Amino acid sequence: MAEKVVIIGSGPAGLSAAIYTAREGFNPLVIAGSVAGGQLELTTEVENFPGFPEGVQGPEIIELMKKQAERFGARLIYEDVTDVDFSKRPFTLKAGGKSFETDTVIVATGANAKTLGLPEEKKFVGKGISTCATCDAPFYKNKDVIVAGGGDTAMEDSNFLTNFAKSVTIVHRRDSFRASKIMQERTLSNKKIKVVWDTTVEQILGNEKVTGAKLKNLKTNQITEVQIDGVFMAIGYSPNTTVFKGKLKLDELGYIVTREEVLTDIEGVYVAGDVADRFYRQAITSSASGVKCALRVREYLANLHFSRKE
Repeated sequence: MAEKVVIIGSGPAGLSAAIYTAREGFNPLVIAGSVAGGQLELTTEVENFPGFPEGVQGPEIIELMKKQAERFGARLIYEDVTDVDFSKRPFTLKAGGKSFETDTVIVATGANAKTLGLPEEKKFVGKGISTCATCDAPFYKNKDVIVAGGGDTAMEDSNFLTNFAKSVTIVHRRDSFRASKIMQERTLSNKKIKVVWDTTVEQILGNEKVTGAKLKNLKTNQITEVQIDGVFMAIGYSPNTTVFKGKLKLDELGYIVTREEVLTDIEGVYVAGDVADRFYRQAITSSASGVKCALRVREYLANLHFSRKE
């Protein structure tokens, strides 16, 4: 017998969808992934998620959401989806060597922030390395930070960081930015922002937290050591959509294309969170889109049940 709803992903988008669909009595199956929890699992202090006035650890939010979803009957399996077939109904998904049939699917596989690939990155995530200026800028009041990148995201992050940081240094591997002209002008005219051209971050320094970095000039190979309190990665995101290529419509960057916020071009398949969100990338906006998907699923299943009765 086919599932009523399968949710792919277990970040705030997927788990919010699970809470709502479970409470509706749909007994959703959540294919959480072998690495579950999304970006919040890599986040330490979260101060802007509603309901936690003293702040909360990212993994704690995920754990509380899981418990809430399971309380209402959601089932979680920790496998990766390896194939999907949306060409016929019920839809078929493959994960963990098993096949699952379902009337509806909510895709909430998220996106991963691109990093520099330095060995120190994992050690310092949440301890001086950040991939979200909007989330973490207030932690760097009156401190010195580096932004790695040269596109619009790097420009936006750098300008936003100047509202908090004492100084912002953009480290860019080329001699010109890729960002739009207006963003470049805004950035280069900001007195709190300095740019280091033709340079990469070679090493991030520190013990318990980031205290500095080694920068390498790509033209001279000269290494310069700087004292800083934080490194912001602003080199883009990779949406987790490999398994959906040829199955759902993707844009030029690989994000799932939606209409009316959470609908895809296939009736019964919905999308929530960062896998379709190129702009907001916040836990709370992902959570909200998961709820929207759940409400759409409720409407779809009600109509499906009615048509089957006829």
